[in-house]
Amino acid sequence: MSSRSFLLLIGAGGDGGAPYREFVLSRIASAGHPIVLVDTAAPAWTIPYLAPDHPHVCADLSDPAAVAAAVKAFAADHNIGGVMAYMEHHVVTAPEIAQMLGLPSSSAEAMAAARDKATTRRLLDQHKVPSARAMEAPTLEAALTHADTIGYPVMVKPRSQAGSAGVVRADNRGQIHEAYKRASSETVAGLEQYGPAGVLVEEYLDGAEISVETAVLGAGQSRILAVTRKLPAPPGTTQEFGHVIDAADPLLHDADLAHVISAAVDALGLTLGVLCIEVMLTATGPRIVEINGRLGGDLLPLLAQHALGIDLAQIAAALATGTIPALEPTTHAAAAIRFAYPFESGVLERLALHPAVGRIRELERAVLSQRPGAFVSAPPHSTLDDRLAYWVVTGPNTADCHTSLDQVAQLIDVAITAPAAMTHCVR
Repeated sequence: MSSRSFLLLIGAGGDGGAPYREFVLSRIASAGHPIVLVDTAAPAWTIPYLAPDHPHVCADLSDPAAVAAAVKAFAADHNIGGVMAYMEHHVVTAPEIAQMLGLPSSSAEAMAAARDKATTRRLLDQHKVPSARAMEAPTLEAALTHADTIGYPVMVKPRSQAGSAGVVRADNRGQIHEAYKRASSETVAGLEQYGPAGVLVEEYLDGAEISVETAVLGAGQSRILAVTRKLPAPPGTTQEFGHVIDAADPLLHDADLAHVISAAVDALGLTLGVLCIEVMLTATGPRIVEINGRLGGDLLPLLAQHALGIDLAQIAAALATGTIPALEPTTHAAAAIRFAYPFESGVLERLALHPAVGRIRELERAVLSQRPGAFVSAPPHSTLDDRLAYWVVTGPNTADCHTSLDQVAQLIDVAITAPAAMTHCVR
């Protein structure tokens, strides 16, 4: 058996995953863990970060039994020191494999509870953790009845999607039909193959939404690492339009928020890992929106590193391998990301960055996400797949980051041709 201890990564993100996933993978690799990817194939962008002699274990990730068999065969001849996943798709499979191998992790049952929004709501309610009243709606008629009972406005959402896919606000009975249709059918990144199907009708929570990047160091041991403020989005859309992390955010030391986060983690039985917990700051205090059993997406680990000097990816890898993570901030700054969405639905004719963006010193990166010829949908029908571009900036504080984000936005050249007649179709 090999003397080296490998870190198994369940899923990388596919050929198109590099823009949002490569940073995380690079940080895990830089911690010195030889990484073996468990996936149907190893995308080209992952190769530089994988163990050169054992980069890939082939398995169909939609088949847990196949994954277990492939890992068992590999483990027979190799020492495995940890198992982790950073994609929503595999947050249950990773602890299943870790438990099979006797390695550190939260239980698969706890991760499944986080993955299933209906179970999350039920457990939060049982443990009296501030959340949103929610009811499962197996039919449109049930959704109408639940919405009438809860009171408008309501949120209608899929039971186990991510990235705000199919999440719709309905202000009256007439809007429930379209909301239910979208919640029943919209998907992103193939998540329909993972997790239970179904629709929830939830109480609308009014307030500012944040995410709390949280380390769970053991049972009953939760620690807030970063607080992410979401940038404002146009009315009628639930898509993410950007985020900012500021080392000076007072919520980092807010006792009420820390109590709610800890209570939510304990309610689900989560005992190890780095979580992204979405919270609404309401007039009556913080209330849980969702608990994601993984690192936050949208390059939140990159923002945390620039703003706080905290490496969320390396912390997650350390916890997965049973080593002590570095949790203390080493930087006091701010960082932000913004996403550009189509201003109208149609065919993208032109998308370019003005050369002047190179003179914005605060710009960390700017990435174009679409190519001319693509059909793109404008909010409120947009999904993650409709994003045109994103850009990351750094600065001493949130206000300076907003200024830099605006400067870059003015230097993006977009032209879209809307068809003469169009109906929105779900992709």
